[in-house]
Amino acid sequence: MSSTTTRRSLSPAPGIAGVVAVGAALAAGELAAVPISPDASPYFAVGSSVVDLSPKPVRDWAIDTFGTADKLALFVGMGVLIAVLAAACGYLERRRPPLGSLVVVAFGVVGVIAALNRPNATWTHALPSVVAGIVGVLVLRLLLAQLAPRRAGAVTDGAVTDGAGADDADARPAERASMSRRFVLTAAGVAAVAVAAGVVGRKMLTDTAGIIADRARILLPTPRTSAPPVPDGVDLSDSGATPFMTDNDDFYRIDTALQVPTLTTEDWRLRIHGDVDKEVTLTWDDLLAMPMTERIVTLTCVSNEVGGDLVGNARWLGVPMSEVLDLAGVKPGSDMLLSTSIDGWTCGTPISDVTDGRDALLAIGMNGSPLPFEHGYPVRQVVPGLYGYVSATKWVVDWEITRFSEAKAYWTTRGWSAMGPIKMASRFDRPADNSEHPAGEVIVAGTAWAQHTGIERVEVRVDQGPWQPAELAEEYSIDTWRQWRFPWQATKGEHTLECRAIDKLGRPQIERYQATAPDGASGLDDHVYTIV
Repeated sequence: MSSTTTRRSLSPAPGIAGVVAVGAALAAGELAAVPISPDASPYFAVGSSVVDLSPKPVRDWAIDTFGTADKLALFVGMGVLIAVLAAACGYLERRRPPLGSLVVVAFGVVGVIAALNRPNATWTHALPSVVAGIVGVLVLRLLLAQLAPRRAGAVTDGAVTDGAGADDADARPAERASMSRRFVLTAAGVAAVAVAAGVVGRKMLTDTAGIIADRARILLPTPRTSAPPVPDGVDLSDSGATPFMTDNDDFYRIDTALQVPTLTTEDWRLRIHGDVDKEVTLTWDDLLAMPMTERIVTLTCVSNEVGGDLVGNARWLGVPMSEVLDLAGVKPGSDMLLSTSIDGWTCGTPISDVTDGRDALLAIGMNGSPLPFEHGYPVRQVVPGLYGYVSATKWVVDWEITRFSEAKAYWTTRGWSAMGPIKMASRFDRPADNSEHPAGEVIVAGTAWAQHTGIERVEVRVDQGPWQPAELAEEYSIDTWRQWRFPWQATKGEHTLECRAIDKLGRPQIERYQATAPDGASGLDDHVYTIV
């Protein structure tokens, strides 16, 4: 008796069952998280853990590649990976039960671990992932039960069957049954319910009606000291440079929060403790009762590459951080302000940089309005001269006075420098790199910054020639960026232009290239132009 091997294309039914089942599980997890906490959502708990546990090279690559869209890229990547694994669960369960179910259960276990590791988590944070695992297994088995049973001598779901009398005729009935009308309707119905449940759950978890109303009620107080007006000569945006002031909507956002915290002014508290004379807890009303200061300050992200745009300049309103520290009294020998966000992110700031007279603010306003939600509403920190990862805590709720020898913050535990003074930098804003221009005068314009030191001059060189002075805009303050322009008499051919800044202490910016880790990028920005 001869043996015949029959191969058929892989049936999509088990894969569809797996995807629908895991989708239903995620939707159930979202709904179950509503009465507990947004941090209990399995999807976002796992996503946050991915961010926290990502190796430094991966995190750097994500920011360099996707910039402020890094969170969207993470969500898309997770969605694709989950869909692939979910489909695999369907095939595993169809062919080797209960392997597929065990993988779904493993998904739930990962969610439990991730949720329990979120800041301020309690045992209840595990429940949504447990619910998700149960729903996933039940839906997977429900859908697969509606497929035709595997039978000897037939090819189902793309399997290879060896046996006497096995042929395509034997296989086709099972294949057709696997995509029966009943299966399709059930899968479609479950998918529709899952989408609806997921949307409702996500909307309830991110219900911003209360916080929107809270922000709308805020009337910012008149500052004790206002920011000086911006002179006309400060802004060279008509030459193509970046506008001197950055709109809130255009201000860069780099943080680890996958879900923007929804913290109201009524719920906000700032606890100040550690090496202090007395522990203090501030409420929103306490903060508003303190004299306010308004200042224009440039902020920079440590992940900003040479020539990058992770830098912005805004008008900030807040209480000087030194005055807030005075309420508690800092004990001698303490050198770190360890601040914590409502989402658990931590930041270590040198106390000396908060108390040396610079305009370090516990800010409540940005460009004349309450802080935007994604920029730290209701309260955040602004410290001139320091990269954001060691200074600019958003949604700040806790200050611990300690020592660098005794504590580490979020990014320093991941290999970044404990101190983060901003490195002087300059960049080209226009014309665009690799652009083409007619011979003659070409106006090259850009921006430079040396926060808390100030820019003295900017120079440009063409094709490694001598450095030539650029025209500087009027300086607003040493804590803001400064714009420049360079009228270039361009000749035909391809040319490379470089720029560099010199600060008020006479120091040129570092020309040697260094990547962003561990304490900020350095090197000269260059643009290539073709002159015709």
